[in-house]
Amino acid sequence: MKSIETSVRPAAGKKRNAFMVEMKRNYPYYLMMVPAALIMFVFSYLPMPGMIVAFQDFNFVDKFKSPFVGWDNFKFFFTSSYAYRTTFNTIFINLNYLVWTTFVSVLFAILLNEIRSKLATKFYQNMMFLPYFFSAVVVGKLVTDIVFSDQNGIANQIIHLFGHEPIVWSQVSGPWGWIIIGTHIWKTAGYSSIIYLASIAGIDDHLYEAASLDGATRWQQIRTITLPMLTPVIIIMTLLSIGGMLRGDFDTIYSIVGDNGLLFAHTDVIDTYIFRAIKQAADFGPTAAVGLYQSVVGFILVFGSNALVKRYNKDSALF
Repeated sequence: MKSIETSVRPAAGKKRNAFMVEMKRNYPYYLMMVPAALIMFVFSYLPMPGMIVAFQDFNFVDKFKSPFVGWDNFKFFFTSSYAYRTTFNTIFINLNYLVWTTFVSVLFAILLNEIRSKLATKFYQNMMFLPYFFSAVVVGKLVTDIVFSDQNGIANQIIHLFGHEPIVWSQVSGPWGWIIIGTHIWKTAGYSSIIYLASIAGIDDHLYEAASLDGATRWQQIRTITLPMLTPVIIIMTLLSIGGMLRGDFDTIYSIVGDNGLLFAHTDVIDTYIFRAIKQAADFGPTAAVGLYQSVVGFILVFGSNALVKRYNKDSALF
């Protein structure tokens, strides 16, 4: 027993010393992490005990001592007519967000990398980044009052040029799912391309020089060098996005759709449903249950997709 204890203690001591050496060597970087870690703790971990509300008939008199109702709050959502619609719309919109935003972001990064004029590169970068800094309210007004206005919107003017009758956009729900997806791509793809552009800048120039000497065209260099080198970054960014698959882009969607019930068939996502439920009935139990359902499914999706990636390419997995 003594030999085991003496062998364990030096190992623990070595780990402790290695930790202290690491902290002393890179303490400026760890200090930079402190604000982000505090924000993460306060807004993501500190509220976790509040999950108990999902299992209570919550009221403001008893607060967290409200009577327990078990799974009744979950049954309220899953047996309602909104469960299928909001879940389908959320997955459909977020899946298209993920696929098309990634595609456009990678495309933007590659195109920017191919531009040789620094002035032109800066101009295009600024034009692509600009929509990201528009508030959701501004974006909503641009979409509903300028582009897809019922009377004199840009979309109806184009339709009129081709000899067709204008569309009353505020009463037709079908196109709005794709309008929301297009708006999200326009708003975020340029900003998201920064990561891929930085990854391209880190690729060794000797690889391109060797390919050029072998007679490879620019397209062949992109296909055989740039895209394979970007694949691990694309996988990591995809895994990070999958965790929020059941959380819709609430601010943008609500700013565009608002409380127009005629459009809910293709635009009502889980987050907008929760917001309306709280605003109309102030019933926190069922809404907390839906929020917990989103988090649990997101957790499962991240671990499941990471395990799938790990099975085929361990180096590209998150953990």
